[in-house]
Order: sequence, then C-alpha cells, then structure tokens
Amino acid sequence: MSELRFSWPTRIYWEDTDAGGVVYHARYVAFMERARTEWMRALGFGQERMRSEHGMVFAVRSMEMDFLKPARLDDALQVTATLVQCRRASMVFAQQVLRDGQLLLDAKVRIAALDAQSFRPRGMDDALLAVMKSHEYPEIPHNPDLQTEEQR
Repeated sequence: MSELRFSWPTRIYWEDTDAGGVVYHARYVAFMERARTEWMRALGFGQERMRSEHGMVFAVRSMEMDFLKPARLDDALQVTATLVQCRRASMVFAQQVLRDGQLLLDAKVRIAALDAQSFRPRGMDDALLAVMKSHEYPEIPHNPDLQTEEQR
C-alpha cells in the first residue's frame, strides 16, 4: 500500500437509513470502523493476526464527529482513514466520509492499544510501531476543531 490516505467504498442501503431515507448517525461509526479495519488489513495486520500473533487489540478511546451533510439511500460513499498521530499505545485517525468528492462528515478518532487478554492499555512492540509510524501523515483535518493537540 503506497497511499498514506486509505479510502474504502460503501453504498447506503435501507438498513443504514431512517424512515426518510437519510443515513442514521450511528451508521457512520460503523463505516469508519470498517475503513480503519481494512486499512490495517491492507498493511498486513488484520484483527485476528493482531490478537493471535501480537496479543493486542485496538479499541476506540474517543471520537469527535462533525456532520456536515446527510448521506441518503443508494449513495455511493468513500470513507477515508488517515493516521495522523502514532504513539506506542495510541493512534489518532482523521476520517472523512465523502460522496462524489463532497465532504459529508469529518472526524477524529483516538484508538487505544490494549492487551488482548486483560484489555488493559499496552504499547505496541518496536516492529509494529515502526510500521505504523511509517504510515503516519500529520495532516490538518478539514475542521480545525478536530485537530490533535500537536497540530494546533
């Protein structure tokens, strides 16, 4: 994977919408989770490999989302994931949901590295950290309110 920004396509189905055909807000969380998961898989670190070989899982610690425009039934979307900060026991992703290049949602997601057995915070080993750091791209998100402390 040569791109620093990962993009995952999805389409909106009835199950994603409310009665009016507009995407229910919680569905965006699932779309972003899938984009981050597929980014990790593209790097060779699927969830099962992380758990079985590294004894580690990742969990959302915090999330900030700015809903700009609604997605609707049958829309084709791109969900991006960009690693903007990587530390030994946490990562921050800038994520966006776009329709035909139009920004619908801007988000900052902080991920914690956890021991797979105890679910207590733990650091990534040196090799994994080096891979993650090599894909870090400290860009400034579209919404200045979603910047990390270091970007301000």
